[in-house]
Amino acid sequence: MKETIKIALLAIIAVTLIVQTVGQRGGSASSDTMSSSVAATPAASKAQAASLAAKDDKPFDPLANQAAEPVDNTPKTVMNFKNMDHDFGTILQDSENKHVFEFTNSGKEPLIIESAKGSCGCTVPNYPKEPIPPGGTGQIEVVYKPGKQENLQNKTVTVVANTEPKQTTLRIKANVQKVG
Repeated sequence: MKETIKIALLAIIAVTLIVQTVGQRGGSASSDTMSSSVAATPAASKAQAASLAAKDDKPFDPLANQAAEPVDNTPKTVMNFKNMDHDFGTILQDSENKHVFEFTNSGKEPLIIESAKGSCGCTVPNYPKEPIPPGGTGQIEVVYKPGKQENLQNKTVTVVANTEPKQTTLRIKANVQKVG
């Protein structure tokens, strides 16, 4: 009998330590489970079970203490395009079609273009890698190769820079005619 009491007391101590550890980490969904275990132990007192059940009812979130998204503190500027859309009109399959989007840095900080990506492999942009000073101008050349695409095509180029909003979308379209 003494052995059973020792095991029950050790179980109570272990459960209490686990509940306290979970409670210190800010979680309590697990403490609800633990309080059930303690209450079910014959040697557990009702006061212990009540104090465990009275803990905060917020679900345990192991990621809650992680840092939020990094804040972008880079100085912002303004990027103005002469035109943000271009229509190539009617073009042929397997042709190479170029258009240059011209822009001005009309802000007070240097413009830094982080990336420019086409919506598919057929639309390839080339952009300045060096900062554009305030008042300076630049160009983004877009090459569209439709391959075997047919009919009306709409493609985009997403430019990511130190602007607000961070992304700017340029659009191209073309009516692609089958060769032969």
